[in-house]
Order: sequence, then structure tokens, then C-alpha cells
Amino acid sequence: MKPPLYRCYNATAVERGNSAAMSAALFGAGLLGNLLALALLARSGLGSCRPRAAPSVFYVLVCGLTVTDLLGKCLVSPVVLAAYAQNRSLWALAPAPGNPLCQAFAFAMSFFGLASTLQLLAMALECWLSLGHPFFYRRHVTPRRGALVAPGVGAFCLAFCALPFAGFGRFVQYCPGTWCFIQMVSPDGSLSVLGYSVLYSSLMALLVLAIVLCNLGAMHNLYAMRRRRGGRERAEPGAGRREAAPPLEELDHLLLLALMTVLFTLCSLPLTYQAYCGALRNPKAASDEAGDLRALRFLSVISIVDPWIFIIFRTSVFRMVFRKVFIRPLLYRNWHSHFYQTHMESSL
Repeated sequence: MKPPLYRCYNATAVERGNSAAMSAALFGAGLLGNLLALALLARSGLGSCRPRAAPSVFYVLVCGLTVTDLLGKCLVSPVVLAAYAQNRSLWALAPAPGNPLCQAFAFAMSFFGLASTLQLLAMALECWLSLGHPFFYRRHVTPRRGALVAPGVGAFCLAFCALPFAGFGRFVQYCPGTWCFIQMVSPDGSLSVLGYSVLYSSLMALLVLAIVLCNLGAMHNLYAMRRRRGGRERAEPGAGRREAAPPLEELDHLLLLALMTVLFTLCSLPLTYQAYCGALRNPKAASDEAGDLRALRFLSVISIVDPWIFIIFRTSVFRMVFRKVFIRPLLYRNWHSHFYQTHMESSL
């Protein structure tokens, strides 16, 4: 049944006034970032979010995330670029009963979006456990169990994202005809259609909320560690530096976790907003397909940011520049303020 609210539902050509520049830029940035990430992973192992922990668990998780993001980009983005290049919609690229290309495209979009977010949650949990619960982490979090994350995530996402094929939910072609995704508006108020779109977006929102909470917990633990270290250094000058890792590295983690928290929240909110607006929208009102496209592009930014944040931003060259430009001036201001306060108190 044709949903009348989607004007590009069975369009055969790409809607006029749209360019492939944005899709090509997103694809290029994602492909470059993931290839660089794989090159860095192949060259050397990466450390855990915990400053002094063994690198193996984090290395396994970040490998799974990078491969997942790379597969998603390589399977989805070329289809969009082919549609723009031939000026044919996904429905026209493979005209067949049931629109198999559109169905496969929408399944891939929902699958890789959910799988990447679940793996991000696994990495956030690893970071939080290694900092806040080190004894539990050493006993239960192992590389072998970390290797089970990717297959487990894949099995769950395969079952969940295949529900529209079983009748719960529906995939539909969106304007400008170059992409398909979960139908978010139903003209007849179908509970299965609206229920699945709200369920998917709610699950994504809950996962991102869990990532935010884990990152906030890790940031709190890092801040508490830094305060304890500062107290030890004031009590015994030089002892804290010999017993622990350099304090600048902890501040690196703190600032990067804050950046990840903000980016993941901003990139996931538009999809949740569009899904709930579609469920609550008047069936007679026109669908906001431009807003849906923007929400999808925001969601795709997460898979682009992943390798840059987790790998490239953690290289020694970036850390050196980051410390010189941002962290050292901050530490200097804090030291100068503390010195001035101490000098004033001693003068009194």
C-alpha cells in the first residue's frame, strides 16, 4: 500500500535540486577516517581508556567498531552515489516486485546505525569499569569476552532490524529518492509502522543516554583521580609523579570523553525527535522528509566521528599538539591562580 504522505515513495528519478556533494563528503570523510584507523590499528595496539591498563580489551572493541563502520560506509554510500550519478532512484535502480534494493538499503542503514551505537556503548562501559571498578574489570573483562561483543551485537541487530520483513514496521523510500529507511509517518495510524519507528528511535536514545552516563562516570572518576594525585603531590612533592602516569594523560582522557559525550548526544537527538514527531503528527499533515534526511545525516556523522575520536585523536602527534595548544595554557592558568592565592595567604 502506498503511503500518500511520501511523495518519493515510488519515484523513478532523483528529485531535482539535490546534489551528491553532501553524500560524497560524508562518504569520503568516513572512508578516510576508517582506513586511517585500520592502518593505525595494524601498526600498533592501542591502550585502554584506563591510563595504566593493558591494551587488549580496548583494542579488540575498537577493531570491531572500525570494521563495522567501514562495512556500513562501503555497503550503503556507493548506492547513494550511484543513484545520483544515474539520476535514478533506488526503486528504479533495481525495478522488481517488492523493491528489494530499497528494502536491503533500509535494512543496512538501520542495522549499521544500531550496531555502531551498541559497540560504542561497549567501549564506554569498558572505560567506565576500568576506571571505577578496577577489581571487577581485571576479573571479568577479558580480551576473549571482548571478542564476543561484535558477533553478539551483530546477532541482536540482525534480529531487531529484520522485524519489518516479518510485518512489524515498514521500510520506505524517502526524497530525493536516494535513500530508504524506516517509515516514520503512517497515514492510517498503523500501530506496527509507528510502533517500530518509535521503538527503534527510543532504543537508540536509550543507548546514547547510557553512553553519556558511562562517559560522565568515567569523567568523574578521572577528575577524582586527578584531585587525589594533586593532594599526594602537595603532601610529598615528586612522589605522585613517580608512582603514576603523567597527569596530562588523564586530562587528555577527560577532555576527549567530554567531546565524545557532546557529539554523540547531538548526532542522535534529531532521529529521535523526527520519529516521535512522525508518530504524533496529524495524518493529514505533510511529512517532514527534509527533516528526516537531516536526521539521517546527523546519525551518519557518528560513524565518521568514531575513528577520529577513538584512534586518530589518540596518536602521539595529536596529543603533543593538543597539549601545547589547549592543555598547557589551562594548567598554567590554574597554577598561576593557585600560586597567587597561596602568596596572598602567606602575606596575610
